[in-house]
Amino acid sequence: MPIVSAVNIEHSFGDDIILRGATLVIEAGERVGVVGRNGAGKSTLLRAMGGLIKPDRGEIQTQRGARIAYLRQDPDLDPEETLRDAAEAAFGELHALHQQLHALYDEMAEAPPDRLDTLMKRQARIETAIEAAGGYAIDHRIDAALHGLGFTDAQFAIKCEDLSGGQRARLALARILLEEPDVLLLDEPTNHLDIYGRLWLEEFLRDEFKGAVVMITHDRYMLDSVVSRIAEVEHGRLIDYPGNYAKFRKIRFERRLTQQRAYEKQQTKFRTQEEYIRRYKTGQRAKEARGRQSKLEREREGALERPMELQTFKFQMPRAPRSGDVVISARGASKRYENVDHQSGDTMGNKVLFDDFDVAIGRGERWGIIGPNGAGKTTLVRCLLGEQDADAGDIKLGSNVRVGFFRQSQDHMDPDQIVYRHLQQIIRKENPGAELSEQQARDLAGAFLFSGDEQEKELGVLSGGERARTSLAGLLASAKNLIVLDEPTNHLDIPSAERLEEALTADPKDGGYEGALLLISHDRALIDATCDHIIALDGHGGAEVFFGDYSAWRARELEKASEAKQAEEEQRRQRQAEEKKAKAVAHAERQQRQKLNSTQNKLAALSMNSLEERIEKAETRLKEIDAQLGDPDVWKDASKSNALSEERTQLASELEPLEFEWARRAEDG
Repeated sequence: MPIVSAVNIEHSFGDDIILRGATLVIEAGERVGVVGRNGAGKSTLLRAMGGLIKPDRGEIQTQRGARIAYLRQDPDLDPEETLRDAAEAAFGELHALHQQLHALYDEMAEAPPDRLDTLMKRQARIETAIEAAGGYAIDHRIDAALHGLGFTDAQFAIKCEDLSGGQRARLALARILLEEPDVLLLDEPTNHLDIYGRLWLEEFLRDEFKGAVVMITHDRYMLDSVVSRIAEVEHGRLIDYPGNYAKFRKIRFERRLTQQRAYEKQQTKFRTQEEYIRRYKTGQRAKEARGRQSKLEREREGALERPMELQTFKFQMPRAPRSGDVVISARGASKRYENVDHQSGDTMGNKVLFDDFDVAIGRGERWGIIGPNGAGKTTLVRCLLGEQDADAGDIKLGSNVRVGFFRQSQDHMDPDQIVYRHLQQIIRKENPGAELSEQQARDLAGAFLFSGDEQEKELGVLSGGERARTSLAGLLASAKNLIVLDEPTNHLDIPSAERLEEALTADPKDGGYEGALLLISHDRALIDATCDHIIALDGHGGAEVFFGDYSAWRARELEKASEAKQAEEEQRRQRQAEEKKAKAVAHAERQQRQKLNSTQNKLAALSMNSLEERIEKAETRLKEIDAQLGDPDVWKDASKSNALSEERTQLASELEPLEFEWARRAEDG
């Protein structure tokens, strides 16, 4: 039996029909990715499945007792709670016990001495209950989730009211993962995650989480790694595809190619009928023409829909002037800033972003800049471009470099300008001598997935993703030989990200970009497809240049991690061996001491005369053995020489405690 089903869901916002008969069935433990253009209805579907909205029609069916959790982007958090306590709230019973314990500590701090004994007994009972509820084992899970999603120990004590929007979103994600529901509904869980957070989430969902997952994400690598089925929202309906995202793309292309052929065949048939009707609507065949007209109208009502975009990127852009061989060079570049505690305002020393950094970026090279949030990626780029001063080092732009910079904010756009005219204006401004017709501007808009009606929209009413696409289209068509993209896919859906990817990698003869590229992004698929050099910042002042794409860099990092783990394992084995050896030596020494003590106790009972007689007897026999061992003939008999040697060793070991006892008595005497 499915754990949750959305059956024949229909939903509208005003006159805008979002979903029309959408059905999605989820089995226990299944991993499903929901994809589609922005505004297609993906989030509406998940909100309906999570019980946040009631659809106009259709039914949400949930298995009895199943727990469904929906990731909210605006989580309800207690402003006075710390970040870690808010994460612990995923374990309701344990969280309540810890709150009781904290309140008890406050009470104990002000309690009179005669009440402390009673309060300490209550403390012991609460601590026992905490341990029974999972206690410190759960603490480890909480810490692992928070660390995995990019929080540091120093941030655990920050109050929720002081968290940024991105931190609140990551906290909400940590808490919902810790709750371990039967069905996890994730709407853009990677929005505020850097590469490392995405890798952790990917591994957690794939290898640790036991429930079902329904995920909307623009991270193609996560879809490839986690899901085993893709549900595409198209024209308000859902279409199922087996496999991960890479397999989905292949099957969808083949399906749309078939649809396109059927659509074109039907359109050809319609045109043939229209031509017949126009030719014979008067005259002897007018009656037959009217019949065909009625039939054509009926067929048009059920006509096949034009399939979604199939064309690849193809637009001839103005060519940028040739730059020098070296676009940017940096030697010994360093940058740091004062690290200020946001609560107290105290300076906590300097945070180093990069130090003694060298790089040379050549004409036409593609560089991906990666690193954790706050590592200084944008600051590094601004220093390389001369927009911000480095603290030290020598940074130079090459000759004839024309820079285009896509920033995360698009506030520079005129809200009253319409899309295609905005693009037309940009290209004329950047290329004064170039002629650009209205049709060329519309073709450019179409290349970035703006349909005919969408090209007439004013910039002020565009969504974040539409504004980003408009800005990227203008940037790529503005004859730059160095383009800098700072998180260009933050507001793009997958088709838009793939169109940007095509524009950056297409053959220049087909309008592809041929200049140098600096790409700041957490989108691993985009980096892999467009960049063959990596600058990796580690967030602790380290900045490494790697010659290769993201996959090669990641493979190298995994190899390093594996080698480090093997080295750590070898060190652990060596420590265990050394500890085992040390224990064996200590045990042997302990046994020797015990044996010596036992022997000394026995010798202490002997009289001095008996002690001296035994010493004399042992020494006499040792002299006899030494004399025999000095005879070469004795060594010819192996058994005899071995027996004498063993006897001598035994006598020497017996003589040592005898002499020790005799010396002790002589000192005492």
